[in-house]
Amino acid sequence: MQEHYGIITFKGAPLTLIGPQLKVGENAPNFKVLNNQLQEVTFDAFRGKVCLISAAPSLDTPVCADQTRRFNKELQKFPSVEILTITADLPFAQGRFCGAEGLKIKTLSDHREMSFGNAYGTHIKELRLEARAIFIIDSNNKIKYIEIVKEVTNHPDYEKALSVLANNL
Repeated sequence: MQEHYGIITFKGAPLTLIGPQLKVGENAPNFKVLNNQLQEVTFDAFRGKVCLISAAPSLDTPVCADQTRRFNKELQKFPSVEILTITADLPFAQGRFCGAEGLKIKTLSDHREMSFGNAYGTHIKELRLEARAIFIIDSNNKIKYIEIVKEVTNHPDYEKALSVLANNL
């Protein structure tokens, strides 16, 4: 498995990402995660749809919670888009967070195998969490947008991601 040191930082300290450095225009890799009912879900279930994947370290942190709330708010503007939030949190914690917040967004857990993180290059080796990242995949399974947020504690560029999303419908 490939490792890339220093692409991201946590409070200024460099970290190692495991997995490939994907490029815009490539096919989106498959992955296997768990939904909130502990059922396995693969990316194949979303093929043929436009998807925005929002990866985050943990819903128990303020920036991750804000990121998830923000994309939940955008669901209404993009009814045909699958907006997925992927973290290494346990499915129970994801469900509890969304229930307490009244969120309808799909959350998927990568805690068991880090399959998404290893396939998309977002697996933080030192923390066994996801890096903060946004991926937009079109209905032909092509990656249209990638943002790996340099500093884990920073927000992604929501406006840019949403603009790319709107242009790929």
